[in-house]
Amino acid sequence: MPLRKQGMTQVEQLLRDRYRLIERLGKSAGRQTWLAQDVTSQTQVVVKLLAFSDQVEWDNLKLFEREAQTLKQLNHPKIPRYRDYFCIDDQILWFCLVQDYIPGVSLKERLARGKRLNEAQARQIAAEVLAILSYLHHLSPPVLHRDIKPSNLIWGDNQQVYLVDFGAVQDRAAAEGATFTVVGTYGYAPLEQFGGRATAASDLYALGATLVHLLTGIAPADLPQDNARLQFVDRIYANPGFVRWLKHLTDPNLEYRFRSAEDALAALQANQAAIAVVDFKDIEPLSTPIQIRKAANYLAIKIPRRSRQSLILAKLPVWFGLTVWLLLCSAIELNTSGWFVFGWFWLLTGLGAAIWHTLPACGETLVRFDYQHFEIRWILFGLCLQRQRGRVADIDAVLQGEVTGIIDKHTPEVTLSAGVQEYSFGRLDPPLTRAECRWLIAELHSWLGLQPQPPFSDHYSSPKKLL
Repeated sequence: MPLRKQGMTQVEQLLRDRYRLIERLGKSAGRQTWLAQDVTSQTQVVVKLLAFSDQVEWDNLKLFEREAQTLKQLNHPKIPRYRDYFCIDDQILWFCLVQDYIPGVSLKERLARGKRLNEAQARQIAAEVLAILSYLHHLSPPVLHRDIKPSNLIWGDNQQVYLVDFGAVQDRAAAEGATFTVVGTYGYAPLEQFGGRATAASDLYALGATLVHLLTGIAPADLPQDNARLQFVDRIYANPGFVRWLKHLTDPNLEYRFRSAEDALAALQANQAAIAVVDFKDIEPLSTPIQIRKAANYLAIKIPRRSRQSLILAKLPVWFGLTVWLLLCSAIELNTSGWFVFGWFWLLTGLGAAIWHTLPACGETLVRFDYQHFEIRWILFGLCLQRQRGRVADIDAVLQGEVTGIIDKHTPEVTLSAGVQEYSFGRLDPPLTRAECRWLIAELHSWLGLQPQPPFSDHYSSPKKLL
């Protein structure tokens, strides 16, 4: 077949009598990346070449050699295996790095085709990359990738994720006062990395920014920012807990970011367990009639009306009032208007008391959360008598509140704190038990991805007076 000249390299050219060039995969200033065939093993490999000339800076050569030395020491199934490293002197000195070829496409290519990731795919990528980072960060010395982005993540033909291109790798901590090479891609690299102080959490930030890009289809550099924080919450349709996890991963403040890949992975797995499709109808040991249904994109809580036996007991005041009135009518002549009026008054009073005690028992509370909103409804005989709505992103805590009743009885309820607003539910007759409140709060915390609250006190935390 005819040869296509590519400077020093060309299709079908044989390097070191072993690697036959097949297809050029990429090219940049002084660099080329080729798909090649190892003629000795008849396997496909990737050959990266760096031309050493006046146009190539020493830092680039230093990084290239560091990549080769680092890959030689790595042994992970999701990282391309080191094959060879050599030089070719053909008018220009070329440095060549050979590594395994991973069949698949980069996530950048998927984005270019208009394929945004769904939540399940993003979770898979996050978990697999975190496992790779955990391996790298626990080496001695730790290996920091420093350039995680969609183009450096390969979606393999086996539906698994691989981390490639260790050209920006750092295999030791920067010494105080030492010179450093600024590496990383704007938008994906955190601020501390451009100051030469990359840490394990810097790779976590880059992973978070990459996931945001994959979910929104918008490069991090093109997203609006607020105090250096990426503003993406309203652009992602995913479980609120997962969105909060991404916010934690991409916090510009190093102190508030996950410290390690293990911490981030544990939090992700906890949220994954919290969104598992579940339909709780009777939870032991609570033996509660409260129902919870949940999945990744919704959580619904139903606090049903009281049992028929409870309703009968609630009607006892009516029967009591009616009985007293009949007794009065039997003992006193009906033409005595005063006693007759008193009897009617007593009956109506008993009837009013019965209704007052029965209505709360006839109502039910429905609470529903989706990706972005929540709604609390109080239903009576099929009619919605009260409705509260809010944004899930505004919820900063779920607390056990207290209602102080007429006889100063502290009744527990669940309170959603959203800035200066509070939304409560569970104010029933009979009220929620404290065990039920704790259970509901724990479920909401997990699903929403909120930080655990301090242990609940037996005393009420924020009492409210009934109007």
